[in-house]
Amino acid sequence: MNKRTAFFISDGTGITAETLGNSLLTQFEGIQFDMITLPYIDTLEKARNVVIKINDACQKDGQAAIVFDTIVNPDIRETIASSNGFKIDVFETFLKPLEQELQLHSSYSVGKSHAINESSRYKERIASVNFALDNDDGGRVQQYSKADLILVGVSRCGKTPTCLYMALQFGIRAANYPITIDDLETAGLPDILMQHRDKLFGLTIDPFHLAAIRHERRPNSRYASLEQCEFEVREVERRFKQLNISMINTTHFSVEEIATRIMAEAGLTRRIV
Repeated sequence: MNKRTAFFISDGTGITAETLGNSLLTQFEGIQFDMITLPYIDTLEKARNVVIKINDACQKDGQAAIVFDTIVNPDIRETIASSNGFKIDVFETFLKPLEQELQLHSSYSVGKSHAINESSRYKERIASVNFALDNDDGGRVQQYSKADLILVGVSRCGKTPTCLYMALQFGIRAANYPITIDDLETAGLPDILMQHRDKLFGLTIDPFHLAAIRHERRPNSRYASLEQCEFEVREVERRFKQLNISMINTTHFSVEEIATRIMAEAGLTRRIV
């Protein structure tokens, strides 16, 4: 497989360069990218060290490294541009056309998209994350009235990471409840869930995949057996269908995809930008 080095360089966190760069590079199958993020490159000395790293990678790979940068300082940008890498200046590429269209100059501020620009939005993000942590695995069912969403499913189907992602990225207060063997001994879903029927969203998963995940946690246990996983998934899916609860199979989706699909299907609106 063809290998290339990709650098994500910023005078801030590097999140913007990394996110955009990753999105673009995933479109090229057949190339294995060694991805390197270099945040807070905010002095000429740091920039010169970056140039050395880029040139070393170019020499090692035998071809130009791909360089994505969101550097604001023109002197630092010029220094990095002197490297042997193939450079994509994110701000130059997108801000210049926008300035022309909006007839307004950009502020070119470092780290603006990930800074605490508005205290209320930042507090909302933190509150949502804390809510997800407090209400993980049915921790505090008495708080379900404050939830925007309650994810329901068998153990290890992706509920916790999805709740945390929705809290961090969208400001959604998401709780999750694991359906256990005890819950499956009776018909329907637990009463505490049915009291908040309109907030429920089901997660399901392929039993083979579930067994593999559980085996890593409790090898050779009944909990991880394929028979047990098939039973739990079948019974939970049956209840979702009987109660007309929307659900998504998480087997082949990333956390980002799961969260975004739930947001769309549940009609939830992002609270933070």
